[in-house]
Amino acid sequence: MSSYLLSLGAGLLIGVIYSLLGVRSPAPPVVALVGLAGILLGEQIIPIAKRIADRAELTRFIRHDCSQHVLGPLPANKDCDG
Repeated sequence: MSSYLLSLGAGLLIGVIYSLLGVRSPAPPVVALVGLAGILLGEQIIPIAKRIADRAELTRFIRHDCSQHVLGPLPANKDCDG
C-alpha cells in the first residue's frame, strides 16, 4: 500500500511543479493510462502464445503469473479470507 501512496505523492508533486511552471503534462492522462495498460497486457502476449503452443495449462498461468505482473500484489481482503 505504501508504494501506491508514494506513487500518488510523486504524481501530485510533479503536477504541482507543472502548474507552477505553467506547462501541461506531456500526454493526456487517459491516453497515457491506456498506453500503459497496453504495454502491461502486451508483455503477456508472447508467454501466453508459448503456453498455447505447448498446450500448457493456460488458466493457471493467467490467474497466477499474468495477474500478479499486470495488477501487482493486491491487498488482502480479510472479509473474504474466512
